[in-house]
Amino acid sequence: MKVLVINCGSSSLKYQVFDMKTETVLAKGNVERIGIDGAFLKYRRGEETAITVEAEIPNHEVAIRLVFDALTNAEYGVLKDTAEIEAVGHRVVHAGEKYASSVLIDDDVMTALRECIDLAPLHNPPNITGIEVAQKLMPNVKHVAVFDTAFHQTMPDYAYMYALPYELYEQYRVRRYGFHGTSHKYVAERAAALLQRPLAELKIITCHLGNGASVTAVDKGKSVDTSMGFAPLEGLIMGTRSGDLDPAVITFLQDKDGLTSDQVNTLLNKKSGVLGISGVSNDFRSLEEASQAGNKRATLAMDMFAYRVRKYIGAYGAAMGGVDAIVFTAGLGENSASMRQKICCGLEFLGVEIDPNKNDTRGKEIDFSAAGAKVHTLLVPTNEELMIAKDTVALVKA
Repeated sequence: MKVLVINCGSSSLKYQVFDMKTETVLAKGNVERIGIDGAFLKYRRGEETAITVEAEIPNHEVAIRLVFDALTNAEYGVLKDTAEIEAVGHRVVHAGEKYASSVLIDDDVMTALRECIDLAPLHNPPNITGIEVAQKLMPNVKHVAVFDTAFHQTMPDYAYMYALPYELYEQYRVRRYGFHGTSHKYVAERAAALLQRPLAELKIITCHLGNGASVTAVDKGKSVDTSMGFAPLEGLIMGTRSGDLDPAVITFLQDKDGLTSDQVNTLLNKKSGVLGISGVSNDFRSLEEASQAGNKRATLAMDMFAYRVRKYIGAYGAAMGGVDAIVFTAGLGENSASMRQKICCGLEFLGVEIDPNKNDTRGKEIDFSAAGAKVHTLLVPTNEELMIAKDTVALVKA
């Protein structure tokens, strides 16, 4: 079965086509600057050099048609006809409390997604647009929605509720939802496979560390707690997001500087995190270079990030009553041996011991625990698109 995976943003679209018989990527790429001057499509067949196509792309329908043209191109395409695509999987950010797993898209699902726009105003509208356009262009195939929030719907109420007046939960569903669920689910399953143990027997802490970052406690295959909350702002320090913060800081700054809610939102989401601390960059590679050159604020930013991750790991070990494996994934988690080592230093009380030689690895699956360590430390590259494709196939076949 050939599956198209689509991830729509407001002015962008990412896509991959999988042959699910072998779980291989036939082609992938992205469309950028939709509705903006200078729009273009990037397309890569397999591992070949990417091709860039500049075009006028006024909307998502034109963008998807451009993707179809590339996929069926006589010179570099991977399909004879788009009819070879038997299913489409859509990444959707927010499903509220409605869905705890991926679903076949129907009218009820679309209604639920529209009802969640208030919870994800920047993400759900373009996700909905992508679905509507894809359904219009491919009306005869099954479409599946795979939600960032779904994996975390197994959290118990004492983990997801905020200590606010209960009426706010009843009226507005103000609670912790969590994000990066597709990634956390994928790497937890891969960790169990690497350890050759049933997922239902394991207590795993998954660390999705990139410009956006979150940690999840996965007990017997289910998310029981996660660091992101009502929005992706809560939890870890991130590239430009503050993470956990005393709410009193917000009212203090509003009183001192007369900030509006939009200005506060921009401050916390786009000007904070390691960028705000360091004054250098939200890119950890640049921070590491600056730190090595003696920039104390860059060093401070990296130390703060590692400390916050380590705190959450310790907390989730307590929440689950133990831990069998800690998994590192996403851009920073997969590629920075020094950050993994910095995070693990101090977790010896849990049974964490790493092998520095094994840890000196980038972007490939490995158990970098020291011999005899009680807790396994794993590097597992995430593959959210493959997880979406697998969920899509399972639902379509069912």
